[in-house]
Amino acid sequence: MFELNPAFPATSVALGDLALCHARLQADARYAWIVLVPRVDGARELEDLAAGDRLVVMDEVVAAGRAVRAVGQALGRPVETLNVGQLGNLTPQLHIHVVGRRADDEAWPGPVWGLGTAEGYEAGALAAAIAAARVALAL
Repeated sequence: MFELNPAFPATSVALGDLALCHARLQADARYAWIVLVPRVDGARELEDLAAGDRLVVMDEVVAAGRAVRAVGQALGRPVETLNVGQLGNLTPQLHIHVVGRRADDEAWPGPVWGLGTAEGYEAGALAAAIAAARVALAL
């Protein structure tokens, strides 16, 4: 039975469920950022997914990229490029980060992980980001 690792609710907001993945908005207003968590019990690596599920994940990563771009637009910070990463070093549950990047963001051109302190969303910006992401993901 699938259970979401407790680290995710502490650092992100639920957007909803896609065909395979649970989608979450990362609670860091510095970046338009969605995390996808495949709802597959015990999965830690992409290789733990069945071949068909790996194809679904790729389609959902592309959809999350569109949603990240929609979040950037909604916040007045259009995304210039997308970074996609499957890390799992700290949270031992398969998850994929889809991060919108801009040449003027704090971490540019390096990775976003471990740099600075996450900045929470203001209520209005959070509502706009969630709405934009859900529309783009058809949730």
